[in-house]
Amino acid sequence: MDYLRTLGSAAVSTLVQKSGLTLPFSLGTKVTSFENKTIWSLYDGTKRDDGSPVSIFEFEANTPAKKNLLPLAKNAVRKLRTVRHPDVLKFMDAVETDTSIHIMTERVRPLGPAIQEWQTKGAQEREAWLVWGLHRVSVALAFLNESASSTHGNVRVDSVFISSSGEWKLGGFDVLSNPKDDAAVLYTLGGMVPDASTYAAPEVKKGGYSALKELPPAASDAYGLGLLIHFAFNPNQGPPATAQPPHPPPTAASRGSIPTSIFPAYKKLLNPNPKARLSSAHFLEMGMSQTAGEGSGFFANNRLVKVCAGLDNFNLASEAEKASLLKTLKESASSFPSEFASYRVLPALISALEFGGASAATILPLVLQFGKNVPPDEYPTVILTQLVKLFASPDRGTRMALLDHLPEYADKLDKKTVVDKIWPNLQTGFTDTVALIREATVKSIILLSDKFNERILNNDLLRHLARMQADPEASIRTNTCILIGRLGPSLGYNTKRKVLVPAFARALKDPFVHARVAGLMAFMATIDCFDIEDVATKVIPSMAFTMIDKEKLVRDQAFKAMELFMKKLEEHAATMVSNVSHERALPLNGASPNTLVNSAAGAAGALAGWAISSIGKKLAAGDLQSTISSAAGAAIDRPTSAPAGANGALAGNAIGSTIPFAHPAPLLTPSLSSASTVPTRSLTTAGGGTSRSKGMQLGATKVPTSASSIPDWAEEAAAEADTSQGANPWGNDDLMDVNADEDDWSAFETAPVPTTHASGLGFGSIPATPSVSSDPWSPPTITKSRLSNEWGSSQSTLAPQQSRVASGSRIPSSSPLASPRPSSIARSPTPSDSGRAEASPPAPAASVPSMAGMSKEEKAAEMARRKEERRQVCTIFIKQEVFLTHLANDSASLP
Repeated sequence: MDYLRTLGSAAVSTLVQKSGLTLPFSLGTKVTSFENKTIWSLYDGTKRDDGSPVSIFEFEANTPAKKNLLPLAKNAVRKLRTVRHPDVLKFMDAVETDTSIHIMTERVRPLGPAIQEWQTKGAQEREAWLVWGLHRVSVALAFLNESASSTHGNVRVDSVFISSSGEWKLGGFDVLSNPKDDAAVLYTLGGMVPDASTYAAPEVKKGGYSALKELPPAASDAYGLGLLIHFAFNPNQGPPATAQPPHPPPTAASRGSIPTSIFPAYKKLLNPNPKARLSSAHFLEMGMSQTAGEGSGFFANNRLVKVCAGLDNFNLASEAEKASLLKTLKESASSFPSEFASYRVLPALISALEFGGASAATILPLVLQFGKNVPPDEYPTVILTQLVKLFASPDRGTRMALLDHLPEYADKLDKKTVVDKIWPNLQTGFTDTVALIREATVKSIILLSDKFNERILNNDLLRHLARMQADPEASIRTNTCILIGRLGPSLGYNTKRKVLVPAFARALKDPFVHARVAGLMAFMATIDCFDIEDVATKVIPSMAFTMIDKEKLVRDQAFKAMELFMKKLEEHAATMVSNVSHERALPLNGASPNTLVNSAAGAAGALAGWAISSIGKKLAAGDLQSTISSAAGAAIDRPTSAPAGANGALAGNAIGSTIPFAHPAPLLTPSLSSASTVPTRSLTTAGGGTSRSKGMQLGATKVPTSASSIPDWAEEAAAEADTSQGANPWGNDDLMDVNADEDDWSAFETAPVPTTHASGLGFGSIPATPSVSSDPWSPPTITKSRLSNEWGSSQSTLAPQQSRVASGSRIPSSSPLASPRPSSIARSPTPSDSGRAEASPPAPAASVPSMAGMSKEEKAAEMARRKEERRQVCTIFIKQEVFLTHLANDSASLP
């Protein structure tokens, strides 16, 4: 240990640790301003357990002179262990050896340098701070003298320290003694304290420290308090004249900076007569009393003293007293010392917040206001740690205050704190029974969203927001929609596609008008979150109905939103490449493919024609020399008024015959007769393939055509026949307009009906059916005409009524209208029947009643009758066509 005496304190600590001693602290830098002021050396240090800042008072008896002071150091350790008071230096731990003592206390700094620093500040502010500090020292001395019946014996500037909260703490217990204590050091070793004679009371200077045993314990300390007041307000002056014999009373000229309110009491403290001297307890009483006459109330009127007293008793105070204190704090916050505000006021306010109550909404703003003076590196410890704990409070007033002022501290929170400590408590606000809490919780999310992890943001939070959209409060539903719109860009890609459109669409159906407006604005704000396909297929359809909302505000916003999204679609469409080939880009009604209409009238005009007419013309040009395949079945194309054996080309001829016609078979397209307005139609090939019997070529019959007069329904039928091989080329619906009475349908009634010999299949004669029959193939009106052939079979043919024909016009014999109506049942001819068909004499046409002399009702009845007849005829033609096709396929498959 002798070797250790020569080493510095840092080395001592290191070697002590190596020797097996466990120090509860780590020494830091030495406070040089305190050196040689007392028997101690002061160090800044850290507590080994938690790293908190502490102060270390070190005493080393490394010289004979210091070895004599060792009893004083040990007395200080003993007294600090046993004396505990808020205004006394807080003892934490100590390490003692034979020649060294280390005392660990709360982190403090000497008062002397602090007083010098305050000289640069305003006189009023400095005076308030000094009076407040003297009040704390007076309280500590009153406790020692009255409660502990002890004498401090070392009251001076160097025995007072300032804590981290700015409060004055009384230390220097080197000679603290109780007169009744046998081990008291004051009465025997009091003179060994450095500069003891400067601060000694007159009675000590006269009779020594042993004279204090016969005096009250407060006598010596009161005199020291008077000197402390002098040095605190006049740090650059020496001791007052009254400190020297004959101890004259202080004069007003010697007051210096001592406040006039304190000066009367100050003079009583320096009274040379210890029995007439004012004790520290009476000095404190005068300062806190406002009715003791002149020189009283200097503590009670001090702002800092009142604040400390109010904070200490805040939880016991009435609501009126709490409101008064909080008002004082708010008005005087800027004038408080930074240490006092950060480490004295803040902890007291945060402690008051833990109890909740109505005052929470007033306390929290003050907490944040005082927190602005806290250094950035200490802000998380001093402010945030306490606020985060308050989120677990069940008090609604506290939660509401935390949420209302979240913008002031949200940016200082770290992600781990938000996820682990704040979110678990914050999410309970979504299900709170008080609507105000639910709404405040929704509004607070946007401030913390950037600190949420992926699970909270894309899962847990959205589940809560989905429930909030069904909240009974309209404002909560509206704010929830706004929140989802603001969160949209930060959501995951899949989450955006699943959540945004349904959430905003739900808002658009909200009965609250502002919720619907918020839904539209949310769509607009998140326009970049939607794929272009979703814009066209989901977003725009979801918004469309709002353009006719009953509220003008919604309609106006809807049109703005629609304009925004349509503009995006147009911009994207402009960049798209057309995938339609040139031959498929067919114009409407003769217009060019690039021509667009921009009005209803223009659209109606464009739809007056059919783009399919170009297809028909193209097919006519490309398949002019094609033949009909007997194996695949002929796709027969004819007008609804033409019979199955039109032009006499197919009647009585075998489809599978190898005998060709004399002329090449051009592809016939729908046309009108040049001599009549009756719509006619020629046969159209179904394909260019050939059967095993080569098939038959069409005859050389030519029908005049006019492209401009082709009926639309005929062109549609041609297109269907061209695209539907093996199926009914007429479709399942009526292909002619049975209601078009204004057209000229007389040709269906006046066409001659030649009688042809139909080839039978050896099944015997087929009797004709009456006009009303259950046979769906039978026409409504038939005439029995027995046709005989070598098979001995007979066939019934349809004899339509004859109608009037325009004068001067005659239907050519080669026209399809000159062909007989189809028989009720037709069959496929056999090869032996080829070329045997002969036309029988035409049956006389039935006269058609004229409507010239009819009344309006009779005309209407006649027209209805004609409509029904035409409809039935069309149905029969279609059924017969299907039947013929099946028979042709069956005969082609025969050996």
